[in-house]
Amino acid sequence: MRPSRATIDLGALRHNYRHARKLGGGKALAVVKADAYGHGAVACARALEPEADGFGVACIEEALELREAGIRAPIVLLEGFFDAEELALVERHDLWTVVASPWQVDALEHHRATRPWQVWLKLDSGMHRLGLSPDEYLDAWRRLHALPWIEGMVAMSHFSRADELSHASTRDQLAAFDAALAQLPAGTASSIANSAALMAWPGTRRDWVRPGLMLYGSHMLDAPRAEADALRAVMRLESKVIAVRELAAGEPIGYAGTFITTRLTRVGVVAAGYADGYPQYATSGTPVIIDGRPGELIGRVSMDMLTVDLTDHPAAGLGSLIELWGPNLPVAEVAARSGNSPYRLLTGLKRVPRRYLGAG
Repeated sequence: MRPSRATIDLGALRHNYRHARKLGGGKALAVVKADAYGHGAVACARALEPEADGFGVACIEEALELREAGIRAPIVLLEGFFDAEELALVERHDLWTVVASPWQVDALEHHRATRPWQVWLKLDSGMHRLGLSPDEYLDAWRRLHALPWIEGMVAMSHFSRADELSHASTRDQLAAFDAALAQLPAGTASSIANSAALMAWPGTRRDWVRPGLMLYGSHMLDAPRAEADALRAVMRLESKVIAVRELAAGEPIGYAGTFITTRLTRVGVVAAGYADGYPQYATSGTPVIIDGRPGELIGRVSMDMLTVDLTDHPAAGLGSLIELWGPNLPVAEVAARSGNSPYRLLTGLKRVPRRYLGAG
């Protein structure tokens, strides 16, 4: 069997959720969209359900996967519903939905509900993606609040640049959100903090926080924060050396010969490539961990294989374990060497079997 694999540490996942919830000081919605950022939504939701206040998914398909797996905790559709025909499914499976567009408000007014609903009403506070404008928000709130079957509502918004710790847009968005909240009844529940805001902007921590990337042990903050230091990597992506070559100085390695040896070099060929989700354009010098010690990538990453420098690792050879990212090598560091983000690397994992630790 091909030796590449991803080991998912569910104990680390629970640790990160508890850290996020403690930082927030209220309730925490565990975001498990995109197959839990490549970690396996069902396994991650099962590991968190005994203590999670709820889960966030992108769409109804992801929510139904969790319901069919027996997850009974609240599930929020973060993109809401895409047409009125989905409302029957939302109600049947007791899902909570985001409402972010005027047409969705219209659809709910025409829906004949048979059970109480929970709605999260989204304000566009400056990201200009989904969300009602400040001029539309109060009217939409009043219309939904007037529906007798709407049992609870949460005011929400989303930051666009919370990972940039010195950028003014986060303060501006928070001010816009607070201005909208000031028009709503006192005590209205609210939610605006994503992972970056939760760790770096304490003033954004409201009734609900929405940790996503930080649940999986990574972040994109552009400056150090003690709150980020407490995170534990959940995924370890690793494979093994399947061949060893010894090359003289001046020899090219891999496609296009982008790396030329400058000395007698022992080259380890590793069974992992961009078809597994490793970044195709990771540059020579990108760090790897070779049998527990720091090493580096050399040559271009191909579809099924990559090459590492074993010259300074005399004990390494055929069968040596190569950690491509994980507890000893942050995925964000690998992403930065290839013009990527940890979001893309984690969600892009494919063809690699997952093994779970700490499921009990």
